[in-house]
Amino acid sequence: MCAHIIESVPNITLTVPPELHRKMKAHPEIKWSEVVRRIIAERIRDLERMDTLARRSRLTIRDIDALDHLVKEGLRRRYEAARKVRGE
Repeated sequence: MCAHIIESVPNITLTVPPELHRKMKAHPEIKWSEVVRRIIAERIRDLERMDTLARRSRLTIRDIDALDHLVKEGLRRRYEAARKVRGE
């Protein structure tokens, strides 16, 4: 006989709005725990990449704030231009 050691896997509990739960129940063929597990793993990979980049970065907080302002200003201008094209 082969004895297998089964490692305890932590569980988490999620709260979802009733409407979302209803829609999930409409698709019992989907393994929702697997969907959530993949999304969490993907987010963790993204965070680890960002942590790696941040550790190597020589940017100061002031530099980051300036870049943040430039990006947001560019997005605001792009959004306003799109609104004008649509006639809003």
